[in-house]
Amino acid sequence: MIVQPADILILSNGPGELATWVRPVVRSLRQQLGDDRTLLRISIVLSPCPNASGKEVEIAQSYPEVDRVQGSEHFFRFLLWGKTAENWDWRQKGAVLFLGGDQFFTVLIGKRLDYRTIVYAEWQARWHNWIDRFGVMKPEIVAHTHQKYAHKFTVVGDLMAQAQEDSIENQSKIQNPKSKIESIGLLPGSKPAKLVQGLPLVLAIAEQIHRLRPQTRFVIPVAPTLDIQKLARFADPQQNPLIGQLGWGSAELVSPPHPEPPFLKTNSGLHVELFTQSPAYQLLSQCRICLTTVGANTAELGALAVPMIVLIPTQQLDAMRSWDGLPGLLANLPGLGSIFAKIINWLVLRQKRLFAWPNIWAKTEIVPEIVGKLQPSDVVELVMDFLNNPEKLDQMRDRLRSVRGEAGAAQKLAHLVQEEICKFEDLDG
Repeated sequence: MIVQPADILILSNGPGELATWVRPVVRSLRQQLGDDRTLLRISIVLSPCPNASGKEVEIAQSYPEVDRVQGSEHFFRFLLWGKTAENWDWRQKGAVLFLGGDQFFTVLIGKRLDYRTIVYAEWQARWHNWIDRFGVMKPEIVAHTHQKYAHKFTVVGDLMAQAQEDSIENQSKIQNPKSKIESIGLLPGSKPAKLVQGLPLVLAIAEQIHRLRPQTRFVIPVAPTLDIQKLARFADPQQNPLIGQLGWGSAELVSPPHPEPPFLKTNSGLHVELFTQSPAYQLLSQCRICLTTVGANTAELGALAVPMIVLIPTQQLDAMRSWDGLPGLLANLPGLGSIFAKIINWLVLRQKRLFAWPNIWAKTEIVPEIVGKLQPSDVVELVMDFLNNPEKLDQMRDRLRSVRGEAGAAQKLAHLVQEEICKFEDLDG
């Protein structure tokens, strides 16, 4: 336990990092270090992110373990001059914990505040000379590190795997009368550039599968950064002209009396249920297979060991704008962003690279990635092959489990933070 007042400053950026990294870590920090805010204060500072939805501050503020949150629009002023928008004070002792963004920000802010620095490294650990501790997902990261820095590294496991822990923990608390029904999850994305083609595509696929397997239930876990009315607009041919151009699925939003969930009703009469509870781990863990776009959702599904097919339609080549670093910034520039996005995506697609996180982890295709000018019938054929041959789904689940890091990462990372903060107290003693 901490006996002297201290601050923990968490650096993060996008909605995926907030949901799958920050959420379990702040919970573990409070569990291990206590809830006395006079002794321990947790602040979150967000940096710009190409995947940002604009609701990151709201999401971070919803975590009861967190005391203060600053939005990304104020980040560079803080980075350069050390001043937050609300002129926060900082205690003498503390730690900067990296949970998303650029690891170099941790170095600069740690030096400015004279705090200990801890980085969670999923794939790469940088700035070994200036960071105090690294909590890494897998031993391979340590193996590629110079021996003189090895003492700074601790294998904590996969923060994404916390999703599975939460799902198992909630399994006994939530009764789902439809749990034995064959379910297919649809994850078309949360940003307009993806939804404009992603939602009509998955609706068209769902209609064709439902004709072949009428017992199948289709569900969309609505991202916390998206409301159902906005989502439904992308299924409306009056508001999404791409539906008419491609002949893909359309639907209208229906909101039945509580407690029945809202749903999208397609022209064929299919009901696609909408779930707004977040995180949707329980719902996803019950799905036989999911159809998803690229992004953090592939990592979450991988952590849950849920089979998936990753859809990357290229009818609109500027839809993918979530690249890291300079490409992401260029693709999201006002006005010129669409042009840069088309060029970047054309170059990336030519490289035949892997896009889904489980495939990136394994360096091979564990889950199918379908790239190109997709037609619903092509995807339906692949889905039906999996559903008719459940042993293939079992093999995919096993391979997803094999590439995931160990669970319990949030608790181990919180312990590293505690050790570093306590070093201040040891010095004082």
